[in-house]
Amino acid sequence: MKSLKQYSIPFTGLKIGQHQFNYDVDRRFFDEFEYSLVKDGLLSVSLLLEKRETLMVLNFKIKGTVQLSCDKCLAGFPHEMEAEDRLIAKFTESDDMSDSEEVIVITKSESEVDVSSFIYEIINLAVPYLNICEDPGNTPSCDLEMLKKIEEFSGETEQNASEQEDPRWDILKNIRKN
Repeated sequence: MKSLKQYSIPFTGLKIGQHQFNYDVDRRFFDEFEYSLVKDGLLSVSLLLEKRETLMVLNFKIKGTVQLSCDKCLAGFPHEMEAEDRLIAKFTESDDMSDSEEVIVITKSESEVDVSSFIYEIINLAVPYLNICEDPGNTPSCDLEMLKKIEEFSGETEQNASEQEDPRWDILKNIRKN
């Protein structure tokens, strides 16, 4: 967690207005999160913090490359990504208010806001649901041996299925024709 200290912003000394923060995210950042979908990458984070009297608006812009594992051949490949998100941090006197998706609550006892978890969430939400090499079989990082094995096993099961049709289906097919 020591490497995440750089992502803490001490807001008590900031004047009202806009403040720009820039961060670089790499392997060390992702190593701090145990079950991260992304294990490596090189991204730049631009954070525009607008401090007001009762709240802060944090606008994140993240751009760069992350290393993903192909869901088809299991090989690693680079993926270009861009993401933008906004977070509102509301100042409150009481401790009884709770955070929501877009609004976090900052009590009077807090003096800084840690944005590392928000950066992590934005990156992971920007990762595609299905990770497949852009050109399977022709990308240098693509695992051709794995693709051959998949093709071998999938082709065999399709042939066996078509050869061994259940005769009960023939009866049902005849009913539909009548």
